[in-house]
Amino acid sequence: MDIASLAGIALCGVMIIFGIISGGASIGIFIDAPSIIITLGGSLAATLTCFKLPDFINGLKSLGVAIKEPAITAPVDSIKNMLELANTSRKEGLLALEQAADGIEDPFLKKGIMLVVDGTDPDLVRAIMESELVAIEARHKKVTAFWDKWGEMGPAWGMIGTLIGLVIMLQNMSDASSIGPAMAVALLTTMYGSMIANWIAGPTSAKLAMDNTIEIAAKEVIVEGLLSIQAGENPRVIEEKLKIFLPPADRAGVGEGDGGGE
Repeated sequence: MDIASLAGIALCGVMIIFGIISGGASIGIFIDAPSIIITLGGSLAATLTCFKLPDFINGLKSLGVAIKEPAITAPVDSIKNMLELANTSRKEGLLALEQAADGIEDPFLKKGIMLVVDGTDPDLVRAIMESELVAIEARHKKVTAFWDKWGEMGPAWGMIGTLIGLVIMLQNMSDASSIGPAMAVALLTTMYGSMIANWIAGPTSAKLAMDNTIEIAAKEVIVEGLLSIQAGENPRVIEEKLKIFLPPADRAGVGEGDGGGE
């Protein structure tokens, strides 16, 4: 599990509870079933109208992906993998990469290696791999779009619930003592909508977008690395080319001990 994501979600809950308790209130008065149904159910239903059912379901399932440790290779690790493959190719030839591909689980990298080993034209290799990248990013954007849309709908349906509560309250003005409690209940849907947007949907969308950025960067390293290997470039040259994808602080140590340039 991703400790940072779980800690962030938990701390948000702690801050909300602290705010309630420090004000001398009871947590129970902030729980209202009809308000939850209106806000949660309404916002999800409105979000459902914006997506096809499979995309909606995938969007909900992606919450589990967001709080798990991402099963993606970081760009720095992709560079190290490319340097190992470059050294293998330099010492044993391109065909040796086919055997190396047998132990690789990443289907994107495996596909690229097989294209190179099969002698595919470099321009075609780039076109195929970049098309795959576009498709991957498009799938990821569908998921983040779900959370962005739910984040929009949450506060909107919170306001709808509040307006419903206000109308009901204004129709029962005969008992002045009931106005305060009725107003409080009406405002709960606004709070729930804000919680959906800023506690759940917004952070989840941002986390998934960050994971997408890391994954795409790592795969861009693979594309450039494989094309450089196919061109027969020196591993040291490949190392310097691929380091461009990293921030300066992460470049130290990349390639050390890989035996490049032999």
